[in-house]
Amino acid sequence: MIPEIKKILYATDLSENARFAFGYAVSLANRYDARIVVLHVIEEISPLMNAQVADMLGAEKWQELQRNRKKEVVEILVQKLEAFCADTAAADESCPFTVTDIKVRNGHPVEEIIAESIASDYDVIVMGTHGHGILAGAMMGSTAMRVVRRSHVPVMVIRLPKTA
Repeated sequence: MIPEIKKILYATDLSENARFAFGYAVSLANRYDARIVVLHVIEEISPLMNAQVADMLGAEKWQELQRNRKKEVVEILVQKLEAFCADTAAADESCPFTVTDIKVRNGHPVEEIIAESIASDYDVIVMGTHGHGILAGAMMGSTAMRVVRRSHVPVMVIRLPKTA
């Protein structure tokens, strides 16, 4: 059986590794005439840090700041992600890939990536990872490793080459 790849979840932390991995997502999309959905997860601050800041500012003021800032951060991230996608498309004008959606979520990256992959029935997840050298295999990156372990669909994990 040859798998159909029609819907790709590209998970990004906006790092250089993620930018490099996007090329693989684009390549898959071009080859299989697939759609790409981009997902970025804003990691929430720890409960301890949250409590400390709330104590310093007051709970009501802290919640108001979080609501206002969240909207601003999401808008900025969506703009950056759109520019990121446009830059890649501009590098090859014959590049017909389609980014059908850009999603920004708050939460734990692994949990959000897995939840999105299940909710929208993707064929593959593409993401970058960190780690080189002797321990590269052991140090794949905790987020990538956890996604690989928990995913119900194939995960393509892309490492930044040494020359980049």
